[in-house]
Amino acid sequence: MRFLPWLMPFSCPSTDRDSRSRATHESYKAALSTTSTLYLGNLSFYTTEEQIYELFNRVSLPSAGGGIRRIIMGLDRVQKTPCGFAFVEFYTHQEALLSLRHISSTKLDERLIRCDLDPGYTEGRQYGRGRSGGQVRDEYRMEYDAGRGGWGAGRLREEEERKMRMEQERLKEQENLYRDAEMEGREFAGQTGATIPGGAEAEYFESERREREADTSVASVGRKRGRDGDEGDSDDDDEGGKRRRARSESE
Repeated sequence: MRFLPWLMPFSCPSTDRDSRSRATHESYKAALSTTSTLYLGNLSFYTTEEQIYELFNRVSLPSAGGGIRRIIMGLDRVQKTPCGFAFVEFYTHQEALLSLRHISSTKLDERLIRCDLDPGYTEGRQYGRGRSGGQVRDEYRMEYDAGRGGWGAGRLREEEERKMRMEQERLKEQENLYRDAEMEGREFAGQTGATIPGGAEAEYFESERREREADTSVASVGRKRGRDGDEGDSDDDDEGGKRRRARSESE
């Protein structure tokens, strides 16, 4: 039965090949036909080497001279932390095929892992090839994936750029407010002859407002006292006039 590439089951070798491989198509196919190395993809960043060993040891054949030779964890090129892939090297080609058949699409850390035959691990392939240091697939992932570091690198860059723009706008707005306050302070100083320290315009205008309010309240109290005194004098004048009129009438 022939499968289309996009319908290829997990238990079949992928038709993809390493984009950096310099081998010809024939030599690449020949290497896959005898390889004992598996590539593991779609791993959680938190999956450990011990978990991988425990899973793949179930299909190893130590009684037939096989077994797991080594496990190479894929690392972020910059952070040097796991970034979601690994290589498993067996001693026999048969073990690699058994793993491809029985373990590919198995859940590990709540993720369906993907297994594929690999022509053979070489030094340097353990590092991610994405711009940010991880895998290329995580560069373009726009959805949130808690098992693979949260947002994709592309989304993270967009979010960082958005925050940077917001911060720049905030600083620009703050600078404009300071500039306007400084201009108002200079105009006020030119009218009154006062000198306002730079950066203290807001405090200066607040103190001026309080002084004006205090002067206004003092003036209003003085006017009230004046009115009370005038009313008292008029009352005294009225009483004195009555007494004088009473004396004149008695005489």
